[in-house]
Amino acid sequence: MDKKNEQIAEMIRVNHAGERGAIKIYEGQLKALQLFNKDPELQNTIKDMRDHELEHLEFFENQIIERKVRPTVLLPLWDVLGTALGFGTALLGKKATALCTSAVEEVIGGHYGEQIDILSKDYKEEKELKEKFIKFREEELEHKNTAESLGANNDGLYSILDIVIKNSSKLAIAISKKY
Repeated sequence: MDKKNEQIAEMIRVNHAGERGAIKIYEGQLKALQLFNKDPELQNTIKDMRDHELEHLEFFENQIIERKVRPTVLLPLWDVLGTALGFGTALLGKKATALCTSAVEEVIGGHYGEQIDILSKDYKEEKELKEKFIKFREEELEHKNTAESLGANNDGLYSILDIVIKNSSKLAIAISKKY
């Protein structure tokens, strides 16, 4: 595979993993909320955000098939870790749940922004892909804004959680590109 095709394949692979990971985080949060918190308003908000992610995942699953891109071999691990992160943050309460969403979506929004810049500069023929990335980035940033309206902030000890989640997300992105 030439360098251009490999770079597009990496984008598809990592975005597929990221969208699936986001779904697993939201599913973990929903499971914890259903079992312990019983906050119907928060559950509905998380379900709405998860539904956006399902649309994103469907697009990338189709791209994997159409472009013959190998998904990351780490999907099973990302599934477990995403679910655990979602479940764990929801157990910590609404603020931690919102912080998790805010931190992950900030990283993902930035990542999509970098990819949009690359597509704009080096892959002008990838108009549909770029349009989807723009749409998905806007929705990820909407999720971040929603999380902030729910009380996400990184005050006090929450700053440690914020750093851990953001750095873990960045590491997962870097690994998923290649493996």
